Amino acid sequence: MKIYTPLLLILFSFGQSKAQQKLVKDIDFDGKNDTVYVHTGESVIVCLLSSRQYKPIKSQPIEILNQQSGVSATKNGFEFQNHWMRAGYHNQFRYDKNTKQIQLIGMSRYEFGPANNNGSGESSVNLLTGDYIGNWNFYDNLANNEKGNLVKIPTIKTKMWFNKTYLAGFSDKVYFDFSKRCSKLYYKHKAMMQSK
Repeated sequence: MKIYTPLLLILFSFGQSKAQQKLVKDIDFDGKNDTVYVHTGESVIVCLLSSRQYKPIKSQPIEILNQQSGVSATKNGFEFQNHWMRAGYHNQFRYDKNTKQIQLIGMSRYEFGPANNNGSGESSVNLLTGDYIGNWNFYDNLANNEKGNLVKIPTIKTKMWFNKTYLAGFSDKVYFDFSKRCSKLYYKHKAMMQSK
């Protein structure tokens, strides 16, 4: 179980080193560079597409925007990252040629939990397929030793559906909805393990 803490630290460090305030990349696949950045003054993500004459497309305000937040390139789009001291999330966006909008296509989150790593782990959801995967741990105070044990919950795989979300309608409320639903799965599977 202890392998997850170093893995999460590596992922956290990697995410922070890649995140930046401004990304220049062809997002809408027209051969011209577009720009995506986090406007810290307004607490929004801004996208300037060449196919829309660089007219700003802004997300809704992100209420909890941290210094470690930023954007980074993905294969087919970009990702917005927001990190705290012991938790954080990533939101993947891609240009939809049919609607000509920037669509949220995936979300992932991680938590280290408190000092004993209770509730630590990570999860992700593919918004196009509804596939959810969660890898979580809990601290078992009732273990047969004085220190207790960090227990890995078997990988949770299920479907989790969300309404289509485009950049103009995105806020951290979308992420917090994901977090809340993910938390319910965590407690459900934790209780199942403890009842065995």
